Amino acid sequence: MIDYLDAPLGVRGDFAAAHSRFWERLRRPGTWWTSEERIAIAKETRTAWQCGLCQRRKEALSPFALQGEHESDGDVLPAVAVDAIHRITTDASRLTRDWYEGVLAQGLSDGHYIELVGTVAAMASVDSFAIAMGVSLRALPGAGAGAPSNYRPATAGADDAWVPMVHVNNEGTPEADLWPCGKTGNVIRAMSLVPDEVRTLKDLSAAHYLANEWVRKTGVDRGGALNRSQMELVAGRVSALNACYY
Repeated sequence: MIDYLDAPLGVRGDFAAAHSRFWERLRRPGTWWTSEERIAIAKETRTAWQCGLCQRRKEALSPFALQGEHESDGDVLPAVAVDAIHRITTDASRLTRDWYEGVLAQGLSDGHYIELVGTVAAMASVDSFAIAMGVSLRALPGAGAGAPSNYRPATAGADDAWVPMVHVNNEGTPEADLWPCGKTGNVIRAMSLVPDEVRTLKDLSAAHYLANEWVRKTGVDRGGALNRSQMELVAGRVSALNACYY
């Protein structure tokens, strides 16, 4: 499990607890990927930051103009998954719907894609925190046994995103815990084809930012060192630097 006892500053316990719960999820099979594959996705996310092809694409007028081989961590994942991980990690703001549909045409299902995105996003949260605290990246867990569940929510369908989503009115469904019925943003719903990815996002968000049910309540302040206005200023600046769609 994760701790931050080596950090130069004191770290709240909820950070280590949330990160440890994500590590525990990596040790188990997911919805569409095995545990070995999920850990390979996590490793590949770290490798992407040092990939020469990704750096050249980032500097190019269009990332689609450059072909080549990624600097990859191993051979557990198919090439289409490796490319998706590297692009999402290093240049997400320039992905297109045509690119996404091309990923599906190369053999990834929409469920595999969403779980991959969720794992990359969670890794970015955990690793960025370690870097900000001035500690080494935490060692990844070992793979566990078992097969993916292949669970697909019955209410998921075409909506406002590129991917199928659970309907915003989720009352009385197995996904009712993901958000209060009828009250969430599409940035949350976009992960709902794989409900456990929303659950991980919620868990990390509660430590790093706010509980999801508080996000749309502008007057809510968690009482931390930064007040809500300061938190939103930092979040907005980081989003702008990352060219975040939202």
